[in-house]
Amino acid sequence: MSEENLVRLLEKFGEAWNRHDIEGLMSCMHEQCVFEAVAGPEVYGARHEGTAAVRKAFESAWLSIPDAQWRNPRVWVRGDQGVMESTFTGTAADGARIEANMVDLLVFRDGKILRKNAFRKQRPPIAARA
Repeated sequence: MSEENLVRLLEKFGEAWNRHDIEGLMSCMHEQCVFEAVAGPEVYGARHEGTAAVRKAFESAWLSIPDAQWRNPRVWVRGDQGVMESTFTGTAADGARIEANMVDLLVFRDGKILRKNAFRKQRPPIAARA
């Protein structure tokens, strides 16, 4: 798949995140997909392998932060690798706001996302307004 088509795939992927559209997200993922989350017990965060595990991990983002959004996306692709930058925003259960820049490092196979490795700035939550 051309780099131009992979850029369009990433744009579609970002739009699906903001719509909270799990089917749209998973349609962008390779059947052997891997997602490495921003947090977890290992040096790489938490690793989710295979479509069922990745689907569950993606859905959990909206369960813990129902208004989650990935704003101001910028994407680029070189060969079988890509980058997606954005600003993550959302509201935690206690009302605190989250706003932090993040980046996804991506690997493609067969025109789909094989691996999504997510990184986000460690910024304290913004206190809820009284």
